Amino acid sequence: MAMTYDDAVTALYRAPLDHFVAERKRLASELKGHGDKAGATRLAALARPPVSAWAVNQLYWEARASLDELFAAGERLRAGDLAATNAHREALAKLRTHAEAVLAAGGHGATEATLRRIMTDLSALAAVGSFDPDPPGALAGDREPPGFDTFGMAALETAKPAAVSVKPSPHPAETADAQRKKEAHAAREREERELRELERRKAEAERTRKRVERERLEAALRNTKGELDVHQRQVERLRSELAKAEKAAAQEQANVAELESRLAALESTS
Repeated sequence: MAMTYDDAVTALYRAPLDHFVAERKRLASELKGHGDKAGATRLAALARPPVSAWAVNQLYWEARASLDELFAAGERLRAGDLAATNAHREALAKLRTHAEAVLAAGGHGATEATLRRIMTDLSALAAVGSFDPDPPGALAGDREPPGFDTFGMAALETAKPAAVSVKPSPHPAETADAQRKKEAHAAREREERELRELERRKAEAERTRKRVERERLEAALRNTKGELDVHQRQVERLRSELAKAEKAAAQEQANVAELESRLAALESTS
């Protein structure tokens, strides 16, 4: 069965990063050989991803369960379920471990900077719930989450022990009832802050989704305009060749008519 453009994209972004350029050339040639010249042109224009984005793509194929857990936690957070924060952090921690193994297997250094970049990419994907506008497992570049500390970005520090919050003891002069009211008031304020922050994150996520979609559509428009320009030039060339051929045919037809007339005149005198 002939390879499709989507098949070629998947094969390209699953290939070892060091082989990306050579694999892109090979797959584009294969698509062209199967008659998909437009797909070959699109594939040849795909950019080589940074090592962090490449590692995220490998996680899609090699650690899908953990990635699904991360996306599920992100969906719960977008719906306002703050209890999903721990699940989000745990999924990131598991994916970080997988990422270290992926980098080592690919011959890349698992530096703290690279791992942080991978965690940022993963949090950004979880914030919007997909790889869009890239195909799943074909992230072409690094992503930024819609806001600092979005959906558990503090989980980037999973290797570090969490700080323990110690509440001050009530003042001896405060009554138990006054202390309870004070704590209830603080809890309400904290809940309101969390709700406001969640709304801000959701708004940021929506803006990011729209920006990414706009960039995808603009890129598709540029590619389509380029292909249209190529086809228009081909049409003009063919029209020019047709006009030349018609002119030559008319001249040959005139030559035939003249020769037939001369032949008939010759025969009539014999």
